[in-house]
Amino acid sequence: MKLVLVVFCPFAAGYFLSFFYRNVNAVISRDLAAEFGLGPADLGFLTSTYLLAFAAIQLPLGVLLDRYGPRRVVSVLLCVAASGALVFALARDFTMLAVGRALIGLGVSAGLMGAIKAFTLWFPLSRLATLNGLYLAIGGLGGLAATAPAEAFLEASGWRALFMVLVFLSLTAALLVFLVVPEKTLPGHGDSLRKQIAGFGHIFSSLPFWRIAAPLVVCHACYQALQGLWLAPWLYDIAGLDRAGVARYLLVTALAYTAGSVFFGVAGDRLARRGTSRLTLFKIGLGISLGMFVLLGLGVHLGLGGILAVYGFTAISAALAYPLFTALFGPEMTGRVNTASNVLMFGCSFAFQWGIGAVLRLYPVVDGRYAQQGYAAALLALAALQVAALLWVLPMREKPAGRAL
Repeated sequence: MKLVLVVFCPFAAGYFLSFFYRNVNAVISRDLAAEFGLGPADLGFLTSTYLLAFAAIQLPLGVLLDRYGPRRVVSVLLCVAASGALVFALARDFTMLAVGRALIGLGVSAGLMGAIKAFTLWFPLSRLATLNGLYLAIGGLGGLAATAPAEAFLEASGWRALFMVLVFLSLTAALLVFLVVPEKTLPGHGDSLRKQIAGFGHIFSSLPFWRIAAPLVVCHACYQALQGLWLAPWLYDIAGLDRAGVARYLLVTALAYTAGSVFFGVAGDRLARRGTSRLTLFKIGLGISLGMFVLLGLGVHLGLGGILAVYGFTAISAALAYPLFTALFGPEMTGRVNTASNVLMFGCSFAFQWGIGAVLRLYPVVDGRYAQQGYAAALLALAALQVAALLWVLPMREKPAGRAL
């Protein structure tokens, strides 16, 4: 229990904020568009600068985590997130908004990877999926807070005040990580910097890495592009909801994502002990999430609450890739292998989030609403990428010891 308090909880505070930052633009998108005169491509680019900065730092971050440990790296980066929130809150033009958003993405870039590195240092492999699942649920709560609760705060105080509060919370989380989390000798700590960097060559030349990473990257990047921005406009334009209704449905997806985080984490470890591999659960969950994504691409909004609940619940099954990576490469490389997958995922998230806006711009806008044909073209193209990634991993099997083939 003490390890949970001093290792799990401080990192979880920062990860909660990471998800809040990631998804809050979906709620404030119309405020930003009105105040700064932003079009759909502008909104897509602005929101995805978080993802671009997040992706750009991932490979150096992997080396930093393996070399210096998660405590020091995460606490410093959370201070960068606080500076980004301050720039965003004080923004007077699009450039300041984009710089602030990018600094936020840079600052929370170690939120998940730092914690996974810490968990591999302090806990056995048999508990990693459960810990990761519970940790992701905390992130889900952050995403949840960025829906209806954020909307209520916005109605009372506005988006600038919200970001000033986030400055204070980010600095508080940085202090928690730095002052509470203990240090521990790092596996491979004697390796030279050159050898650690060369480890990426081993990762990127591994076929099992790519087969597991492809569905993680593509499927979860699609979820991030939707929940982080484009699901809200889809709910306005296709489902015909008002602002309060949009916030409620975003809340449904976030709640389901949180519940799915716990379920897939706990179920992954328990089923593994009974002989069913985590890889099997990984495939099943992402297959179901793909089906729900296709329904959204087709514009189906009958039973929308159920579609979004199932989608949010199963999309997080992608995170089962992280314990699979640890089993493949060992704890001494967890920082590098997880950030290697993350640079791909957040690069795709940036491209997908911006790309959806670019596709929507090709179709006429009527009464401030984007065209259903535009949503269909963008989302069904992304669905095709998910199908390809899942077909590649489908024949893959996992040995009882955890090493995938």
